[in-house]
Amino acid sequence: MRIASTISDSIVDGPGLRFTVFTQGCPHRCPGCHNPETHNLEGGREESVAALAESMLNNSLLSGLTLSGGEPFLQAAECATLAQIAREHGLNVWTYSGYTYEKLMSAGRADWSALLDATDVLVDGPYLEALRSYEALFRGSSNQRLIDLNETRRHGRLMLWHRPNPLGHFTVPEN
Repeated sequence: MRIASTISDSIVDGPGLRFTVFTQGCPHRCPGCHNPETHNLEGGREESVAALAESMLNNSLLSGLTLSGGEPFLQAAECATLAQIAREHGLNVWTYSGYTYEKLMSAGRADWSALLDATDVLVDGPYLEALRSYEALFRGSSNQRLIDLNETRRHGRLMLWHRPNPLGHFTVPEN
């Protein structure tokens, strides 16, 4: 698969400590993108799914895999394979895409469906510079959604992901 780079211990690409793969190639070319070097389809380097999986599994502290870009759905079959390996080892999978969930679901592509099936949370939609937000958790712009695909599949309708309360069901009393 063609990748731009990896981060072996990211804390900004989803919750917990994550192995992040930045795929190479992106058709969206969002103005203001923070990874413009990933746009060129011919850039980056070739890396086998097996080598990426080995690097990922070498860190026993990881809680998840994040597939970012570029656009992971340009290499959906390879990303789905890596995501399945992550899930088989107890890691959760987040996938970032400039496509919306609705576009991905209606495309009728088996490789896109396989990647969605292997993803726990989809961060969807293009980056919109006019909606850039530092308050948007794990997103660059406020139009992007954090879609909990497990809950979406369970309920049969789109369900957004919300950060779990670290205190469980307890709340901090107000003064």
